[in-house]
Amino acid sequence: LPLTLTPYPLPLTCTPSKQGGGGRGKGCVGIVQSLTNGLSEREANDALTANVCKGQQQHEDVCLGLFCLVLTDPSQAQRSYRDLTLLSRDGMNGVLVKINQILMEKFLKLQDVSRTQLVWLVRELVKSGVMGADGVLMTLMKQIAGGDMSSKNLWLAENVLDVLLDQKEWLVKSAMLVAMAVYTYLRLMVDHGTTALLVLRQKEVDFCISMLRERFMDCAVIGRDLVRLLQNVARIPEMELLWKDLLHNPAALSPQFTGLLQLLTARTSRKFLACRLTPDMETKLLFMTSRVRFGQQKRYQEWFQRQYLSTAESQSLRCDLIRYICGVVHPSNEVLSSDILPRWAIIGWLLTTCTSNVAASNAKLALFYDWLFFSPEKDSIMNIEPAILVMHHSMKPHPAITATLLDFMCRIIPHFFPPLESQVRQGVFNSLTFIMEKRVLAHLAPLFDNPKLDRELRSMLRERFPEFCTSPSPPTEVKMEESVTMEMDNNVLDKEEGCYDATEAAFSDDEEEVNNKGKKQREFRFQPIKEEIIEEPADITPFQDQLEDVMKDKVLQLQKASDAENQCEVMQDIVDLILEDDFDPEQMSTLASCLAELFKGHFRGDVLPDEITEESLEESVCKPVCLVFRNLCTMQEDNSGFSVLLDMLAELYQKQPKIGYHLLYYLKASKAAMGKMSLYESFAQATALGDLHTCLMMDMKACQEDDVRLLCYLTPSIYSQFPDETLRSGELLNMIVAVIDSTQLQELMCHVMMGNLVMFRKDSVLNILIQSLDWETFEQYSTWQLFLAHSIAMETIIPILHHLKYKEHPEALSCLLLQLRREKPSEDMVKMVLSRPCNHDDQFTTSILRHWAAKQDDALGEHIKTQLIKNNNQPRKRQSLRSSSSKLAQLTLEQILEHLDNLRLSLTHTKNSFFSQTPILQALQHVQASCDEAHKMRYSDLFSLAEEYEDFQSKPLKSRRKAPASSPRSRKGAAPPATEEDSVSSSASEEEDSKPKAPKRKRKCSSAVGSDSD
Repeated sequence: LPLTLTPYPLPLTCTPSKQGGGGRGKGCVGIVQSLTNGLSEREANDALTANVCKGQQQHEDVCLGLFCLVLTDPSQAQRSYRDLTLLSRDGMNGVLVKINQILMEKFLKLQDVSRTQLVWLVRELVKSGVMGADGVLMTLMKQIAGGDMSSKNLWLAENVLDVLLDQKEWLVKSAMLVAMAVYTYLRLMVDHGTTALLVLRQKEVDFCISMLRERFMDCAVIGRDLVRLLQNVARIPEMELLWKDLLHNPAALSPQFTGLLQLLTARTSRKFLACRLTPDMETKLLFMTSRVRFGQQKRYQEWFQRQYLSTAESQSLRCDLIRYICGVVHPSNEVLSSDILPRWAIIGWLLTTCTSNVAASNAKLALFYDWLFFSPEKDSIMNIEPAILVMHHSMKPHPAITATLLDFMCRIIPHFFPPLESQVRQGVFNSLTFIMEKRVLAHLAPLFDNPKLDRELRSMLRERFPEFCTSPSPPTEVKMEESVTMEMDNNVLDKEEGCYDATEAAFSDDEEEVNNKGKKQREFRFQPIKEEIIEEPADITPFQDQLEDVMKDKVLQLQKASDAENQCEVMQDIVDLILEDDFDPEQMSTLASCLAELFKGHFRGDVLPDEITEESLEESVCKPVCLVFRNLCTMQEDNSGFSVLLDMLAELYQKQPKIGYHLLYYLKASKAAMGKMSLYESFAQATALGDLHTCLMMDMKACQEDDVRLLCYLTPSIYSQFPDETLRSGELLNMIVAVIDSTQLQELMCHVMMGNLVMFRKDSVLNILIQSLDWETFEQYSTWQLFLAHSIAMETIIPILHHLKYKEHPEALSCLLLQLRREKPSEDMVKMVLSRPCNHDDQFTTSILRHWAAKQDDALGEHIKTQLIKNNNQPRKRQSLRSSSSKLAQLTLEQILEHLDNLRLSLTHTKNSFFSQTPILQALQHVQASCDEAHKMRYSDLFSLAEEYEDFQSKPLKSRRKAPASSPRSRKGAAPPATEEDSVSSSASEEEDSKPKAPKRKRKCSSAVGSDSD
C-alpha cells in the first residue's frame, strides 16, 4: 500500500483476531508465562531480564509475548506494559512495528477487547513519549472512517481525540501530526452534526480551533484542501469566526500567513488525501485500478458500495474517494496503455451514485478542485486528467453527466470566491491548455460544442472558453512520437458504452464525432505480439538471508536440484517444515517469494498435455508446486496444518497469480484430488480477495489469456462444481466464447449434449442472452449454439425479442428465427412476435408468421384471433407503429393489423389459404365492427376478407341471427363449410371494387353481430 506508516511490511502473526491468534505470538506468551509463573513481581522481572540478556532472539520473544499479553489480558496490561518498557532494548521499535502491522492489516478483525487494549497501549506510548508514537497515532487515525456512523467508529474517533487533547504538549512537538489531526477532524466534523453527536462535535470544534489559532503555519502545510474542509464547516459559529479571519484578517492567524491565495496555490500532499481512507478502502481502490479489467468492474463496485457507500451518511465519503483517486492514484504508463479499469470510470460511477444535491455538488468540487488554481510548474497533469476524461467518455452513454460537469466548470469560476474570480478563470484556462499540450484530448471542440448539449450551455461555454470551441481545420494529427511519456494515453481504449457498470464496453475513436459525422465505425482489437521469453536463472538472493537456517538450506537445495523428482523430494521436506509447530509464520511471505522465483518456469508454457490420457495427466501434475496441492488434498479441513498450507498458497498467489488456475487443473486432473474440487473454495476464502466468485473469475481470466485448451478442459468441472458462481451471469461464458475456435465450440456442445456440462439454467438464461447482445459476432453465434444444445423451452427466452433491433442485433435475430421455425407456435410466442415494432426493412415477424401459416396454420390462426379480440377490447392509445423508443414495446391492435397486412401481402401470389380460416375472419369481423374509419380505410384490403365472410354468413343464417349459438365466435362446427365457401367466394374478390356501397350496408348489420363486445 502506498503511504503506509509501517516501517517494515512484515506479515502479522500475533494478532488476537476473530479467527484465532498466530503461532509465534502464542508461543511467546507461553515463554513469558513459563518464566514468571509463581514468582513475585520482582522475581519475575529478574527472570525476564536474565532471559532477555541471552541474545536477540530471546529479547524479541519476551517483548512479543508481553505485547500480546497487553492486547489479550486487560488485567495484566499495566504490569505487562511496565515490564515491556523496562526490558525493551530497541526503544520499543519492535512493538511499534507490530502495532502498525495490526493497524494496517488486521484491525478490522480484532475482537472488541483487543481493539480497546490497542487504543489503551497507544495512549500509554504517547504518555511515555516513546519515539515513533506519533507515526502509530497517525496510522490509528487512518482507521477512523468517514461517513461511518457505527458505534465502533464513533468510539474510535472520540478516544483518539481524547489522546490528542490530553497530550497536547506532546502533540505540538510534531508539526505533521498536528496537520494530520486537524485535517482528520475537520473532515469528521461534517459527519457529526446530529443532535446525539453534538458533544463529540463540540470537542472536535474546540480541538481544531485551538490548533488552527495556535499552530496555523503547521496546519497551512495541508495546502488548498484545508480551504475545502473549512468551507464545509464554516456555518458552525466558532468555525465561522475563524473563517472570517482567514478571509479578511489573515495576520490574526499568523504573521507569516498572507491570505487565502497562499493556501489555494499550494498543492495538497498525497499523505493528507490518503489519510481519510481506511487501509481496507485503499486496498480495494488500488486493486480496482491495477487488476480489474474495464468492463468487468460491476461486482467490485457493488461490493464496495455495499461495504462503504450504502448509508445516507456515507454520501460525504465520495469526496474523499474522488480526491484520493485524483491526487494519489497515478497509474504507470504500462497500466494506462492496458485494458485495466481507468480512473475516470470509477469517478463517473461515484458521481452517478450520489443521491443528494449537496453530495453531488461537493463531489464535483472535489473533482475540479485542482483545476481552480492549477499551475503547470507546481501541479501534475494526473490531478486534472480524470475530470476531462469523465466528461469526454460520458458524452455518448451519459450526456447528462457531461452536461452537469461542464455547467459546474463554467459556474464555479465566478461563484467559488468572487474576489479571486480572475485567478480561478486563469487556473481553469491553464488546466485546459495543459490538457491540450499533453494530448490528453486531441482538441476540445467536440466536447464544448457538441450538439448533445443544450443551447444555453453551449453558449455559456463559447462565452467562457472561446479559444477551445473552434475545431481545427484540418484536424490536427496526433503523432505517436510526440505522445508524452507521462500518464495520459488511456483514451486509446475508449470504452464508453456502459462505462460505469459491467456492460461490455465498446471501442470508439477520439476523432469519431468530428471525422465520421456520427457514423460509428467498427474497430478491431489487436492482441499484443508475444515476445520470445528468455529463460533467466532464478535469483533468490534478496530473500534467502531472511529465512531461518534450516529453511534456507532446503530452499538452496531446491534451487540446485536438477530434475523434477529431486525437486519434489525437497519440496516435500519444505512442506514438512512449514507444518512443524515451531515454524515461524513471519517467514511465510519470504518463503513464498523464494518459491515464486524458483518455480517461475513451471508457470510458462502449456499445462495440458498434447495427448490427454490418464498417464499424461498424472505426469503433468508431478511438479514441485503440486506437492502443496497434494498435501492439502490429504488433510482434513479441521487439521491445523490445513490452514497453514492455505496461508502458504495465499501468499504464493500474491506473488504468482497463475497459481489459482494451476490449483483448479490439479483438482481436476489428479487422481489424488478426485472429489476435492471444493478445496478451491477454501483457497479462495484464504486469499486477500476473500471471495469465491471474484477469485474464480480472475483465475479463469488468467487461464483464458495463457492457455485456451486448458480453459476448455476446465470448463465442465467449473460449471458443475460452482453453479452459483458461473450460471448467475455471462462473465465466464463471455471469456470462453471470446477465445474458442469452431472445433472447441463443437466439443463443448458435445459435452452439453452428453450431460457433462450445463452452461444455462432457466432462471438466468434470459439475462445472459441479453448480456451477449453486446458481444462480437462469433461470440454471439457461439453463445446461441451452446444455448440450443441445451433442452430449454423457447418460452423461457422468447421475451428477448423485446430487446432485439433488426439493425443492431442480426446475430440473435437469425438464430432465434431458425429456432422458432422448428417450434409449434404458442400464445406467448405469437404475442411476442407480433409485439415487434413494424418496420419496412424488418422482415422477422412476417417471415416467421408466413412459415407458421404454412406449417401450423390452425394453431397460428387461433392465437392471432385471441390477440386481436383481446387488444380490440382494450382502451385505445395513440401510438406510432414504427416507434421503437420504448424498450419493452406493448402489443397494440395497430401492430397486429400491420403485421397481418404484411403477411397478407406476402401470401398474395401463393396458394396458402391462411386468411380463409374461420377464426381469422371472425376476429377481423369483430375488429372491423368497432374500429374507426381511419383504420377501416388503412386496412381496407384486410377487412375486405371479413366482409366477404360476413356476406356469406348472412344468407343462410338470417333466421337464426339472434340465437346465441349462431354467433360466429361460438360456431366451431361451421368452420369447414365456411372455409370452403370462403375459398370459392375469394375468387370473386376482384368484384369488390365495383360495388362500393355494399360494404357500407353490411357494416351496419355487422355492428349488431359484434355488439357483445360492446
